[in-house]
Amino acid sequence: MGYPRKLTRRFRAFDNFAISFTIINIISGIFSSFGFGMGAGGPRILIFGWIGVSVMVLFVGASMAEIASAYPTSGALYFSAGKLAKRHRGAWSWYTGWLNFVGQVGGTAATGFAAATFIQAFIGLQWPTYEVTAQKTVAITAVILLLQALANTYTVHLVAILNRISVWWLLIGMVVIVTALVVVPTHHQPASFATHFVNNTGFTNGVYGAMLGLLVTSWTFTGFDGSFHMSEETVKATVNAPRGIMRAIAYSALTGLILMLALVFAIHDYDKTASASAPPVQILIDALGLGTAKLLLLIVIGAMLFCGLANMTSNTRQIFAFSRDGAMPGSRLWHSVSLRTRTPVKAVWLAAACPLVLVLPGWWSHTAFTAVVSVNVVGLFLAYGVPIFLRLRLDDFQPGPWNLGRYGKLVAAIAVTWIVLSNVLFMLPQASPVTVTSFNYAPVALAVVLFIATVWWFATARRRFQGPVSYGSPDEVAAMDLI
Repeated sequence: MGYPRKLTRRFRAFDNFAISFTIINIISGIFSSFGFGMGAGGPRILIFGWIGVSVMVLFVGASMAEIASAYPTSGALYFSAGKLAKRHRGAWSWYTGWLNFVGQVGGTAATGFAAATFIQAFIGLQWPTYEVTAQKTVAITAVILLLQALANTYTVHLVAILNRISVWWLLIGMVVIVTALVVVPTHHQPASFATHFVNNTGFTNGVYGAMLGLLVTSWTFTGFDGSFHMSEETVKATVNAPRGIMRAIAYSALTGLILMLALVFAIHDYDKTASASAPPVQILIDALGLGTAKLLLLIVIGAMLFCGLANMTSNTRQIFAFSRDGAMPGSRLWHSVSLRTRTPVKAVWLAAACPLVLVLPGWWSHTAFTAVVSVNVVGLFLAYGVPIFLRLRLDDFQPGPWNLGRYGKLVAAIAVTWIVLSNVLFMLPQASPVTVTSFNYAPVALAVVLFIATVWWFATARRRFQGPVSYGSPDEVAAMDLI
């Protein structure tokens, strides 16, 4: 790919799969967004929307996997965008890189904040006199980011071990939660409940409310580019990275559907559950009792912590690669690698500091925090869409060992179509009446990011950043390898 090797290849096929599976994180995703889905479509959209969106995300993942096989680098999306563009490679690469960066930073911030919220929910159940405040949530989030940064500071081998543990935590945790919800309650909803439709979004159009409900699954299925970003640390990356992407999406789709069904059919009082501050927790309490619910809540919190750790790992590699090509302020600093651990330690701490900056507005206003991190999903999916769109336009695309053959363009076209549709949904109003607190700030946040990136590009970047840098011929680069 034109770069001297600085990172060690210690990620096996399972490790590569584990990071994307952990970032997708069905437990974290479903428990965080289930309440929204109860009001936007109800069981019909929670169940069948999960199935439909999972299939569409598989198309996105397959197209990304094909590109990952052709360009297995830490730069991932922005690198492949620069290579696949016919013209203006620097600009395509620049915008993709910054969308990817802010999307990942927003994801790390949102996951840490969600974990802090559920930690406080657990403390509140354990000690009813405990007072939940926004300031405590921000403080707990800061501690979480610090611990995740420390874990990422050490060798990639430690990160791989933690991601392996996270896979089993997710799978065993899912089995425990599902088994408890199936076996313990004496009453479950009938099979016909799966088609029950609810529209409490405030919008009178039921179709619109149902479309908004699809966001529950879309919010969950983000971050599978983590396998792509870990390519330079994965053995046989041209095969194992794309397989990691596909397996993570497929296994998450299946296990997530099982968890979704268990939660839906365990609902006792729909209106009471939907109005609860944390509907999935209310389901656990109603179905299993307070004691068991608290134990299962620890599984959820653990899943969120693992998710944030993997998010930060992926974000670190994107920062490392983007800086390697001189696209970030202080690039020389961020792409340096520790001689002892062979990890980009300085990039790790930047990947921890940026989410903390995004979280801080939550100290004063949850609405402000929502506005800042709302670019997470929009930024990521736009970053996914750019290289896939460019691959679709390229007639002489040179695939890697893992490829879709003659179906490559068809899959890419479906993927781009879904990305456009889902991004429109991400930016539409999600509740009515639209107020300062209910307003969807995603388009505003996206506009701010694009405005800054555009001003920066025309001011200085276009003269010094031409996309991915080549350090020489393969033989010359091999001679530069630092490990």
